[in-house]
Amino acid sequence: MNTNRIYGHQELALLYFPNVLPSSASTQLTRFIRRDPELLSALEAIGYRKGIRLYTPLQVRTIIDHMGDPENWNL
Repeated sequence: MNTNRIYGHQELALLYFPNVLPSSASTQLTRFIRRDPELLSALEAIGYRKGIRLYTPLQVRTIIDHMGDPENWNL
């Protein structure tokens, strides 16, 4: 996964939840972020806010650090 580029919310969500509809994947990623206080706090410290649609490379790396690489990720 290329962590040196901007990812759209739905694009990143589909990497983590590839077997669901795009809208469901987006909802799941949002829920996962909001239910993990440590991840949410880390993201907010680098510019994340409710309703964000694009993730910077730093935000993407922060998500991967907390959730793991999407290619190896399981719920």
